[in-house]
Amino acid sequence: MPFFHRVILQSVMALVAIAAVIPASAAPLVLATKSFTEQHILSAMTALYLRKKGFQVEPRTNIAAVISRNAMLNKQIDITWEYTGTSLIIFNHINKRMTPEQSYTTVKKLDAKKGLVWLNPADMNNTYAFAMQRKRAEAENIHTMSEMVSKIEHIRQTDPDNNWLLGLDLEFAGRSDGMKPLQKAYQMSLDRPQLRQMDPGLVYNAIRDGFVDAGLIYTTDGRVKGFDLKVLKDDKNFFPSYAVTPVVRKEILETHPGLAEALNTLSALLNNDTISTLNAEVDIQHRSPQQVAQAFLHQKGLL
Repeated sequence: MPFFHRVILQSVMALVAIAAVIPASAAPLVLATKSFTEQHILSAMTALYLRKKGFQVEPRTNIAAVISRNAMLNKQIDITWEYTGTSLIIFNHINKRMTPEQSYTTVKKLDAKKGLVWLNPADMNNTYAFAMQRKRAEAENIHTMSEMVSKIEHIRQTDPDNNWLLGLDLEFAGRSDGMKPLQKAYQMSLDRPQLRQMDPGLVYNAIRDGFVDAGLIYTTDGRVKGFDLKVLKDDKNFFPSYAVTPVVRKEILETHPGLAEALNTLSALLNNDTISTLNAEVDIQHRSPQQVAQAFLHQKGLL
């Protein structure tokens, strides 16, 4: 074989050998997040920090939970920020009441069998809750759901013409695990006119403006802080825990050293107060999720 041909053949063989040992890290990590403010911030934050750590990242936003789940199982998505309650109830069809720790342990164990790894959960819980105007709640000494129910019953008995109004969205009002079982758990008697059903986003304004006495909200929504609402403690633990957690395909973690540590660094920074503040910067101050995420990471010394 001529020398020139041998050189070409050896070069080709070398390239093939190199290609065979190139780690999967050469391909961008596909990061999927859902279609609401909190997830947009998490997407921007994760992409910025992972790129700073040397990873290539391809963010995909506005992906529905079930679609994202199927894409991960089909190895089309590598990373997502998922909620324990979503996995427990929607993906695994488990409606048993559990503590936050039990929920996390359960979904982590179930998903391990599917090649999905739940890393460290953030100390935040984006679940349902009822909220009131803070000044009013504190003036009337209402801090828990049970205290709210007692107030409703007191008004029912002493001033029946002064109905206590609750604002909530149509979905929760009709769900089998929604308003009816909640009333049963708290022994809360309400007449239909007392339930004001509206778009979920309008509930916050209705509470703030006094159109309803209390309303169903998401605990990490930026308007909770922006409108100075008081979140009432779910003292009977009716609502499931929705702790947001980075979830990664096992083989991706194995081929990307340092990825788990980087994602756990981010989750350790998050709690309800932090994320609601960041959400408010987007929803109320109209900053972009990218601007908010970048400023936050700079503040924490991560960029």
